[in-house]
Amino acid sequence: MSLRLYNTMSRDIEPFKPIEAGHVRMYVCGITVYDFCHVGHARANIAFDVVQRWLKTSGLRVTYVRNITDIDDKIIRRAVQNAEPIRTLTSRMIEAMHQDFDALGIERPTVEPRATDYVPQMLDIVRQLQSRALAYRAEDGDVNFAVRRFPGYGRLSGKSLDELRAGERVASADAKEDPLDFALWKATKADEPADARWDSDFGPGRPGWHIECSAMACATLGETLDIHGGGADLQFPHHENEIAQSEGASGKPLARYWMHNGFVNVDNQKMSKSLGNFFTIREVLQRFDPETLRFFIVRAHYRSPLNHSDHHLEDARASLLRLYTALARAGQAAVAQPAPVDWTDPYAARFKAAMDNDFGTPEAVAVLFDLAGEVNRTQDLARAHLLRGLGACLGLLQQDPQAFLQAGVALQADAIEALIAERQQAKQARDFSRADAIRQQLLAQGIALKDAASGTTWTRAD
Repeated sequence: MSLRLYNTMSRDIEPFKPIEAGHVRMYVCGITVYDFCHVGHARANIAFDVVQRWLKTSGLRVTYVRNITDIDDKIIRRAVQNAEPIRTLTSRMIEAMHQDFDALGIERPTVEPRATDYVPQMLDIVRQLQSRALAYRAEDGDVNFAVRRFPGYGRLSGKSLDELRAGERVASADAKEDPLDFALWKATKADEPADARWDSDFGPGRPGWHIECSAMACATLGETLDIHGGGADLQFPHHENEIAQSEGASGKPLARYWMHNGFVNVDNQKMSKSLGNFFTIREVLQRFDPETLRFFIVRAHYRSPLNHSDHHLEDARASLLRLYTALARAGQAAVAQPAPVDWTDPYAARFKAAMDNDFGTPEAVAVLFDLAGEVNRTQDLARAHLLRGLGACLGLLQQDPQAFLQAGVALQADAIEALIAERQQAKQARDFSRADAIRQQLLAQGIALKDAASGTTWTRAD
């Protein structure tokens, strides 16, 4: 096949060839369910949703596994903080995650394993590692992986053990033999709730984070995957540790291709809870419709940084409205029923070439706008069908155009009024630079403000 993708392991774009002809086995690290999902989660899951959509469009059968981490230090802390059982917390957050992802048009994976259902498989891997002298039980009761006994540790991140050791953050008093070692099995602590522990031949405890994905990936897809994916922040240590423990136990490569999506940034800083600069999906959807958020993410290449701001989301909404306007001008027949894509068509061929080149969505979206321009000029029904069919490959343009346009106008008006209110608050606080910035932001979108004693009104500038 013609698909080529960037392999993080080789740091190069390579031709894609699945282990089994016609069948792709893909594992993507999912959510640790202790809180609502944020835009970084949306970015990762939309990115791999597009990947699996394009693989299926290319005629491949895809077994897509995306796990749920439902036992972890963060989950335990949040459950204790909320004074609720762990399963109550995780069940609520899993339901919220599904609601958010469904709204964004993220298709459900083929299999969605939960870590707590695979503890026996995790313990089997720990035993195998212990029998190969790659794991040891420390004085504090934890069972750790001995990093320096595994040849090639650091291949994925491209760092030597000495470089990794220089950046480690483990306290010197830790019970580990080496600060780089990581926990496979964590002994139960006295202050942990009862539902955070399992009995095992290593004593009561719970699995470490990394071993969870190794067990779930192997149990659902086999010892070697075609594609293993996740956010760039998982490259080290999570994926590096997965490789060490999975390959240490099986002696086989964990994955043939490693894919990582780029960060979401705010003011040139990675969006993260630790920095307090993150936005939940639900917060964003209070001001923007779900397809706008999806389009904002899709139009950037999955490996590139993505700068989050209301301005960029508003621009994405305006761009999406242009595409739906083209469909609306072609008439209701353009969306009455789906039409198969003719991949010999020049527009479709350009779209396919872009997607086959490491899922090049920016170029693919550019094709959509070129095609929309022709639809606007001609109202050609076949071209409108093609626009809608190509959009479906990205999870876009499947709504009724008239309904989307009407909703878009209402949402845009609400957003403008919200910015006007924010500008008024800035003026009252004598933050005139922020007030001027909001005026310029609106003017750049074709919205002119007029201040009067009775208040501020707005009109669409010519």
